[in-house]
Amino acid sequence: MTKRLGVLTSGGDAPGMNAALRAVVRAALDRGAEIYAIYEGYRGMIAGGDQIRPMTWNSVGGILQRGGTVIGTARCPDFQTRDGRKQAVRNLLEREIDGLVVIGGDGSLTGANLLRQEWAELVAELVDEGAVSADLAERHRALSIAGLVGSIDNDMYGTDMTIGADTALHRITDAVDAITSTAASHQRAFVVEVMGRRCGYLAVMSAIATGAEWVLIPESPPDFEHEDWQARMCEVLRSGLKMGRRDNIVIVAEGAQDRHGNPITSEYVRQALEDGLGEDVRITVLGHVQRGGSPTAYDRILSTIMGVEAVDAVLSADPATDSLMIGIQNNKVVRLPLMECVKKTLEINAAIKSGDYDKAMQLRGRSFRTAFEILRTLTRAAPHAPTPGQKRLRIGVMNASGPAPGMNAAVRAAVRLAADRGHVLLGIRRGFRGLINDDLFEFEWMGVNGWAPMGGSELGTSRKVPDGKDYYAVARTLEEHRIDALVIVGGWSGYEAALRLYQERDNYPAFNIPIICIPASINNNLPGAQHSIGADTALNSITEVVDKIKQSAVASNRCFVVEVMGRYCGYLALMSAIATGAERVYLHEEGVRLADLQQDIQQLIKGFNHGKRLGLLIRSEGANPLYTTQFLAALFEEESGDLFNVRISVLGHLQQGGDPAPFDRILAVRLAARAVERLEEWHAEQPDEAPIVCMGYQHGELTFTPIDEAMRMTDPVYHRPKKQWWMDLRPVARMLAQPDPSIDGVEDEPAVQPL
Repeated sequence: MTKRLGVLTSGGDAPGMNAALRAVVRAALDRGAEIYAIYEGYRGMIAGGDQIRPMTWNSVGGILQRGGTVIGTARCPDFQTRDGRKQAVRNLLEREIDGLVVIGGDGSLTGANLLRQEWAELVAELVDEGAVSADLAERHRALSIAGLVGSIDNDMYGTDMTIGADTALHRITDAVDAITSTAASHQRAFVVEVMGRRCGYLAVMSAIATGAEWVLIPESPPDFEHEDWQARMCEVLRSGLKMGRRDNIVIVAEGAQDRHGNPITSEYVRQALEDGLGEDVRITVLGHVQRGGSPTAYDRILSTIMGVEAVDAVLSADPATDSLMIGIQNNKVVRLPLMECVKKTLEINAAIKSGDYDKAMQLRGRSFRTAFEILRTLTRAAPHAPTPGQKRLRIGVMNASGPAPGMNAAVRAAVRLAADRGHVLLGIRRGFRGLINDDLFEFEWMGVNGWAPMGGSELGTSRKVPDGKDYYAVARTLEEHRIDALVIVGGWSGYEAALRLYQERDNYPAFNIPIICIPASINNNLPGAQHSIGADTALNSITEVVDKIKQSAVASNRCFVVEVMGRYCGYLALMSAIATGAERVYLHEEGVRLADLQQDIQQLIKGFNHGKRLGLLIRSEGANPLYTTQFLAALFEEESGDLFNVRISVLGHLQQGGDPAPFDRILAVRLAARAVERLEEWHAEQPDEAPIVCMGYQHGELTFTPIDEAMRMTDPVYHRPKKQWWMDLRPVARMLAQPDPSIDGVEDEPAVQPL
């Protein structure tokens, strides 16, 4: 018998739910199961009838980029009653559904688990009442559950990110960036209230991303001498204005409270600031704008891979096991015991309510605690004075290789965090050209004010790699400025230059200093790091443009060939294909064959003959030297006849521009903070050793890889890692983009009925 699954969205909506729905429906059909959408959440499950509808492959076409949830969500008090759940079981049995994928928050997932626990008992009652047959009950003795956490708050224990949190962070960051410009114009303070209930994730991360001056969160209420935190807040903000800052942004989580459990509202903070600063203060409550709109590329990809995993989990589930939650840990999708995660989440809320804030911070995890500690330094009005007798390192910092959004955020963090530890930061202009030409300057604390949201590179950058007589010039500059360590924020050219310095150490003793390479490249092609600063921004730029291209194409029976950057690395192409629903992606890693192009042409012609109105093909710029973007467009246009026309969109350097995404800003700060700590550790523990390393997150851990070892992990011809983790997602992208396997159809307009 064919397995039948149901999928529903419940609780508050979150951007990315539609991407998850699309993935669940198509993965289920691809695996040979039947899939039903349960409209309006648990209310639709109880109502039955046309609220539980079978889905086809094309039912979820065109919904990937839509915010909210196309199958609706609603609160359902009836589901909290036993009779309500029994009616829900009856409606599921009538359609022989005994597997559920639930996309929602902790309350929705708890309700699903309760339904699973009561299933056998409720089925038996329905048999006794004659509502269902004994044969039907025997075929469906257990209910399998897989939960996806859809919550902008990112408040679920066990998963690094929840569906919708990244999009909400984008909304907040965009709003605060806009507010900052008007605040600076008037030298005014603003209080910005963000969502999060009892979770301070959005407040903390948006404060790091925007360079806010103060933040208030539930997990760590303000704690100062005599509990006069309001006076301390005003003192810090006033000092910042005296140092030259023109604006003050205070971010308040909606669940913020003092150490006695009293709410700290945005209005309360506004009044405290007006009284303490003696100036007008404005409030902006962002509200539900944080929850709405099109999901970011990250949320689309996260929702997609989680949705596929949820289907596989339900289809392979042992009825005797507990319900599963699908999460992501260390960049890997994982299956977790659902109720254990819910229990820990509720434990955090209970700790906050009881005033046990240390426990709440501990349960939030190391990543959250580290981010909060970094933020406390970044928000200082001035650095701590150096400790008498301490070794004050003179650290050079530069950008190298092509520009990547987030470089400025990394430099700002390095400058402030190192200066607060008593060190001296020297800015090097235009990468290694600055070292060669002795173009350096000493940073001041306020010299990096306002850099967090800025794209490009304020220091300037270049692809210059020293060679020949350049080595002498670099060595002379390092010696004259007494540089003890070097931080290179950049891409392939920066890494190659660091390797050259390592190889020339025997000839130039000045190169025997610690050097750390922080990965910054939109291509995401650097060794020793799963994510490079700038890649997420580029991916979102591509996704936003392609969304607009799809709207243009669908109006006029058109196929677009979109060329994206990446050189010979297919990260941007593959990830943007998943995020936009492109039906074909051409990668250098796979190559392009004539047989592939013939098949693609046949598929396009078949699709447009069956009513298809748009085609989307994404080509990585280095996919093939012969089969160029122009060649593909001309070939498809010629073969299409009058059926459809073909257009080209070469996105070019817009992928390198723009303000950095929150993901890139936060990644930049985390990497810079650890780089400064590591330099201190090396000088304290092994002052005679001077490693040259590249750093980055690998499997959730921040690692430092010797530069010579890292470069051996790469392809020297194509400048990309030999092992590329994102290629593991290629089968998912291929499966979701294929035409309907049952009818050999195509993705076109959504068949989901409007709410």
